[in-house]
Amino acid sequence: MIELRTAGEIDEMQAAGDFVASTLQALKARAAVGVSLLELDAFAHDLIRKRGAESCYLDYTPSFGSGPFGYVLCTSVNDAVLHGKPRPYRLENGDLLSLDFATNVNGWVADSAISMVVGDARAEDLELIALTERALDAGIAAAVVGNKIGDISHAIGTVAHEAGLTVNLDFGGHGVGRTMHGDPSVPNNGRPGRGFPLKPGLVIAIEPWFMRGTDELKMDPDGWTLRSADGSRTAHSEHTIAITEDGPITLTRSVR
Repeated sequence: MIELRTAGEIDEMQAAGDFVASTLQALKARAAVGVSLLELDAFAHDLIRKRGAESCYLDYTPSFGSGPFGYVLCTSVNDAVLHGKPRPYRLENGDLLSLDFATNVNGWVADSAISMVVGDARAEDLELIALTERALDAGIAAAVVGNKIGDISHAIGTVAHEAGLTVNLDFGGHGVGRTMHGDPSVPNNGRPGRGFPLKPGLVIAIEPWFMRGTDELKMDPDGWTLRSADGSRTAHSEHTIAITEDGPITLTRSVR
């Protein structure tokens, strides 16, 4: 069911957006060569406890995962793009790291993701990250009253296609509110003028994620981590936004 939020409720959601954004920035500053994915998760967990927030991931058991996720942070490295389960792996120079983080603060959820290079960066990795960020900006720009979900999807997909990339539609954006994943679905490619009409009070996560050489995924034995089927590099960017009469509000706005 698609739910619309009042202006007062959107104001209340800002606390969750601010916390998610500040946590991702703290994690970005902490990610360095030699730091393990488990250390990043533990750091995020500590920030959640100090804030009095609740993790959306810890006990999450969706149909696409294998059992409870068990951690508070998704850590995807290089060819991993989504749902990367933290592990003892220590970051190496040049690793492309994507972090996805969602928490509940005072009953409201915000969800965001960033990608970065640890240490020395390859030009093509920076370009891929920039593509997801540009697609995210395009999707947000299309999230205005009078448009439809398909207009957001088309804006994202256009950025990908102009760069010569294909787009996987197995996972994409989604409604956000009292829970992390709700209606409507926001695919990363689509036809303009199609789908649910965008109305004031709709709160959604828009999340372009691209793979350099394929649009097919494979799953790790951990039952969660999704990688590009051909081993090519990947990147992921995400913001939670609220649609209003005056334009979209990016609740996780301080993320980059």
